[in-house]
Amino acid sequence: MVRFFLSFLGGLFTLLTLGAIMGALAIGGVLYMYGRDLPSYETLSQYTPKTISRIYSGEGQIIDEFAVERRLFTPAEEIPDIVKQAFISAEDKNFYEHAGYDAMGMVSAFVDAVESRGENVRGASTITQQVMKNFLLDGSRSVERKIKEIILAVRIEGAMPKERILELYLNEIFLGQNSFGVTAAALTYFNKPLTELTPGEAAYLAALPKSPSNRHPVRDRESAVFWRNNTLREMFENGYIDQATYDTERNAPLLSVQGGDYDDFRDSLPERDYFTDEIRRQLSQNFGEEEFFSGGLSIRATVDPELQVTARHSLQRALEEYDRDQGIWRGTEQTIPEDTLGDETAWRAALAATNVPRDIDLDGQWYPAVIREVAENTLTIGIEGVQDTEAEPFVVPRVDIRWLVGDFFDNYTAGDVVHVRRLLDGDGNFERWSLRQVPEVQGGFMAMDVNTGRVIAMQGGFSYQHSVFNRATQAQRQPGSSFKPFVYAAALDSGYSPATIIVDAPITLNTPQGTWRPRNSSNQFYGPTPMRTGIERSRNLMTIRLAQEISIDTVGRYAERFGVYEDMNRVLAASLGSDETTLFKMVAAYAMFANGGERVEPTLVDRVQDRYGYTVYRHDQRTCLDCNQTNLPEGDAPRIMTNRDRVMNEITAYQLTSMMRGVVDRGTASSTVNLPVPIAGKTGTTNEAKDVWFVGFSSNIVAGCYIGYDTPRSLGRGASGGGFCGPVFNRFMSEAIEKYGSGPFRTPADCQFINIDRFSGARLPQDASGDNVVRECFRPGEEPLFGIMFDGGFAMGADLPLFQEAQAAQRQVTTSTGETATVGEKATFGTLSSGGLY
Repeated sequence: MVRFFLSFLGGLFTLLTLGAIMGALAIGGVLYMYGRDLPSYETLSQYTPKTISRIYSGEGQIIDEFAVERRLFTPAEEIPDIVKQAFISAEDKNFYEHAGYDAMGMVSAFVDAVESRGENVRGASTITQQVMKNFLLDGSRSVERKIKEIILAVRIEGAMPKERILELYLNEIFLGQNSFGVTAAALTYFNKPLTELTPGEAAYLAALPKSPSNRHPVRDRESAVFWRNNTLREMFENGYIDQATYDTERNAPLLSVQGGDYDDFRDSLPERDYFTDEIRRQLSQNFGEEEFFSGGLSIRATVDPELQVTARHSLQRALEEYDRDQGIWRGTEQTIPEDTLGDETAWRAALAATNVPRDIDLDGQWYPAVIREVAENTLTIGIEGVQDTEAEPFVVPRVDIRWLVGDFFDNYTAGDVVHVRRLLDGDGNFERWSLRQVPEVQGGFMAMDVNTGRVIAMQGGFSYQHSVFNRATQAQRQPGSSFKPFVYAAALDSGYSPATIIVDAPITLNTPQGTWRPRNSSNQFYGPTPMRTGIERSRNLMTIRLAQEISIDTVGRYAERFGVYEDMNRVLAASLGSDETTLFKMVAAYAMFANGGERVEPTLVDRVQDRYGYTVYRHDQRTCLDCNQTNLPEGDAPRIMTNRDRVMNEITAYQLTSMMRGVVDRGTASSTVNLPVPIAGKTGTTNEAKDVWFVGFSSNIVAGCYIGYDTPRSLGRGASGGGFCGPVFNRFMSEAIEKYGSGPFRTPADCQFINIDRFSGARLPQDASGDNVVRECFRPGEEPLFGIMFDGGFAMGADLPLFQEAQAAQRQVTTSTGETATVGEKATFGTLSSGGLY
C-alpha cells in the first residue's frame, strides 16, 4: 500500500513536472512567436507627437494655429499631480506597482465577463499597455494583439521610468472634441491651463478616454457627471483627495466651454486672414505640410496687427466705393426657406447654417441677416446674433438703397440672406440698419519694410471667408505702367540721365498679331521731352522708344534681376507692363529702389522654432557690430553690417527715386497721394483699365495696391491707378508714418547736383529757382550733353502736331540772388539718334 502510494505520488510529481515544463515551453514558444516581429519600443525614446503649430505676433500674442491633431505637448514634470492622480485612478490604480500588466485586473475583468455572459466586457489594459497599443500596435481587439501588448509593456517597463510612460500617455490620449492630450483638452473643455483645473475637472477629463463621444458635458450631461463622480470616488479611495474635497467636487455642477459657462479659447484668436494663411502656404512648401501641421512649430510673424487692420479697411473701402458706384445688387446668393421666417428659432438656426462671410468689420461689424418681409418703403429683416429692440428695430428704410437701380421689389425677396451693419450719425448714435454686399471687384494690398523685407501688412481680397485666394501673392496680373520704372532704371544704368531727351511721337509696329499703334493715355504727342517728365506723366511712347534704344533684352534682364519676372517676353509691349506678375513681387522690387539698390527678400516670418525651442529659420542674417557694447556714446545707434547683394547702382536708385517723387508731387498720383513726408511711386493702368495699380514708398516703408476683377474686364472709363489705388495707399501710409515715422531719402555721397529745367531738359544756373527747376543728381565726372535726342529708331514727321506742355515758349525763373533769368524755348528736333549713348 505504501509502495502504491509512493508510486502514485511519484507519477503525479512527474506529471506535474512534465506539465510545468510543457507549459513553460508553450509560453516560451508563444512569447517567441509573438515577440520576434514586434516593433522596437526604443522608437518611443524619439517620440514626437503631432502637436499644434502656432503663429505669434511680434508682441507674443497668438494670432493663429494649425493642427491635424490638436495637441500641446507638456512634459511630465509640468503636469500637476492632481491630473496624474485622476487618470491613474480612472485607468490604472496600480500603475506604480505593476510591471507593465495587472494580472489581478485581468482576472477580475475575465470573471466579470463570464458572470455577465459577455454583456459586461471591459478592458484590463494598464496605462503602459495602452501606450503600447496607441504607439506601436493597431487598435484591434484580439488575443494576439493583447499578447503582443503585454510583451511590449513588460519590455518597456524595464527600459523606461514610470513618469516617462505616464508622460507619453497623457500627451497622446484622445479626449474628444479633436483634443489630444490633457493640455489641449483642458483648454477645449474649460479654457484653463492644467495648473488651474479643479479635482472635479481633472476627474472629468480622466473619465473621457474610454468613451469621449458618449460623455459630452452638455449632450450627455447625466452620463458625464456619473463618470466624473466615479473617478472622484476612486481618487478618494486611493487617498488622493480628502473627504471634504470629494463631497464638494461630487456635488459641484459640471461647468464647461460647451455649456457656455466659460469663454471658448478660440474666441480670443483673431479670425484667420490672408496673412496667416499665406504663412501656412509658404512654410508648408519650405518645411513640408506634415511638419507644418504636426511639428509644433512656434512661428514669429512680421505682421503689425494694427496696420493689418488699416490695410484691410483701406482696400475694402476702395472696393466697396467702386461697387456701390455701379448701382447693382447681387447679394450673397444665399436664401433660407420662407416657411422658417415666421418662427424666430427656425430662421435663426437656418441663418446660422448659411455659408456667408462673417469676418467683415468695415465701419462696424457686418452681420448676416435674412429678409423676412418686403414692402414698398421698408425691409423687415432678422439679424444673426442681435436682438430686435425699439432702439434698433429690424427695419431697413427705402433711403438706404438710393445708390441702387430699382426699388425693394426689384432687388429683394423674402428669404434672401444679406449683410447689414449699423449706420451711425455724426455723434455716433444709431441711425438705421444699412444693407451691404461683398463687391464683385477685388484687389490686393501689401506693405513691407524696405530695409529688412519684413511684410507688415497684407490683404488678399475683400474678405478671406468669402474667398481664400490671395490676390497679393497668387494673382498673376499685368502691372501696366507701374512696370515702367524698371525700363527707366535700365536706361539710367546704361548712361542716360533724368535730363535725357526722348521723342514723344507716334509709333507703328508690325507684329505677328497685326499692326500695333501704341499711344499715350491722353492721346496727345509731346515731342522731345526729358526722361523725368516721361515717368512723371507715364508717357507710353517715350517708354517704348527708350526700351528700343537700350534694347528690350536689357530691360528683361533688369526685370528678372529685380524678381519681377522669371523670364520676361522680349517684345516692346512688355516695356508697358504687358507680362503678368504678382503684387508681392512688385512691392519687393520697389523696395530695392527705396533702400538704395540692395537686394531684399520679402518675408512674413521673422523666426521659426521647433517643438524644442531651437531656431530652425531666421530671416534677418545681418550682423550687429556694437550690440554687445554697453558704453556706446549717447545718441549713437549700433552699427548693422549687411552682406546683401547690390542689384543697381546707388546713384541710379537715387535718380529713379527722385523721378518717381515727381509722380507723386506733380504727376499721375498727385491728386490722391498727399503725405507729410517725401513719397515716391508709380501708377499703373492697363489697356481698357482691366487692372489699376499704385506702388509707392517712403524712406522706410514700401506699399502697393492693385484693383481689378478676378476675370479681367474693364473697370470703366476714368478708372486709373492714381484714382483707385492712390487713396488706398494714402490711407494706409498716413497711419504707418504716424507709427514708424519717416524722413528724406538718403542722398549718395557721390551725387553731383545740377539744376535742370524739367520741361526742356536745359541746364540752369546753380542759383536758379522756380517750379520748373529740378536739382538732378549726376554721377561724378558726368557732364550731361544737351541738345541730343533719342527716338529709338522710330522716325518722327516734321509736320506732327505736338501738344505743348509748357505755357510759353520762354519762361522767367528767379535765381537765388533775386535776379531773373530767361529759360529758352523747348528743345527742337536737334540731333536725332537711332541708338548709342552719350
